[in-house]
Amino acid sequence: MNARDITPSAASPVDFAALRALSASLLQMASLARTVPPQSLLQQVLDLLRNTLVDFDAAWWGEVSAGHSGTPPRNWLHGSIGLARTFAAEWNALSMADLFARQSMDRLGEVLRESADDVHGLAANTDPPELAAFCQRHGLYHCMAVTVAMPRSGLMFFVCLYRGPGQPNFTDTQAALFGEFVPHLLGHWQHRLEQLQTAPALDGPWDSYALAAADGVLLFVGLRVGQALAAAFPGWSGTSLPPALLAAVPATLPASLPLGGSGSKACRLRLSACGPLMAISMPSAQAGHQPLAPRELSAATLYAHGQSYKDIASTLGLSPATVRTYLRSAYAQLGVRNKVELIAALRRQ
Repeated sequence: MNARDITPSAASPVDFAALRALSASLLQMASLARTVPPQSLLQQVLDLLRNTLVDFDAAWWGEVSAGHSGTPPRNWLHGSIGLARTFAAEWNALSMADLFARQSMDRLGEVLRESADDVHGLAANTDPPELAAFCQRHGLYHCMAVTVAMPRSGLMFFVCLYRGPGQPNFTDTQAALFGEFVPHLLGHWQHRLEQLQTAPALDGPWDSYALAAADGVLLFVGLRVGQALAAAFPGWSGTSLPPALLAAVPATLPASLPLGGSGSKACRLRLSACGPLMAISMPSAQAGHQPLAPRELSAATLYAHGQSYKDIASTLGLSPATVRTYLRSAYAQLGVRNKVELIAALRRQ
């Protein structure tokens, strides 16, 4: 699938009605961010998007990792409107085949669109059969998506909108509005999470932190916590805490639970009350240890010193695409947005 971006022409006319609608929706979003319980905030904000700016049949949002070194992309938790409960688990099983999603993760902050009306559409014959069947089964005819980094979490945040057969494709104006709306959504969401966070300290590593509702539904999960849960509970599909772990949570908090059996991979999760929610944290990586894998660190260091993707690929014996994946992972893991921030973060390691 070949995704299309929405970079406007410099001569594009100004749509003042769209600007007024965007302004009104952002003000409403700010009000929701202050008053709506965190468990339902993201869904209510996406409902606001549908009712004021961009209509859609279904939506999917949450946290995702791009994967590298043969590891497929993975959705760690999600929310949805108009999609089956099995949607995320089905997508995880075929994520390597979803070129559109991988392009979105590769082009952070860009709004991408794809349609079955295109030559290489969402259910085109050229797509892998399992992906075409997935799109047809869930009525994914038109898609619009944007993925952005979640600083210090090791993961990325995404929002995808879908329309079914018989509906029009997303327009340039709708794509531009969507591209302005989502960063505000993420900003409010991160601020709300910071307000709720009780452990670790606010300047601590978000990759070692998670937040769950009383019924086990995850509102946020950092990469290290997600990886630890996946290792301890094979087959865990994310979004909610593993049932066995939830059943072991004591009635009185704070408390701690062992996770991962014995040996070097064993750890303990610290659980603490966070209003009606439960904060989950695990020990940070040992001081002095690099948070990046060796190849990620090498690629990031060379890039910080001014080498291009092609130069780094030649030096490390990798493909430019793999270098790009390593750098994207390093940016997300370090919580940086540009080369200046990357250089500063590497100096702190």
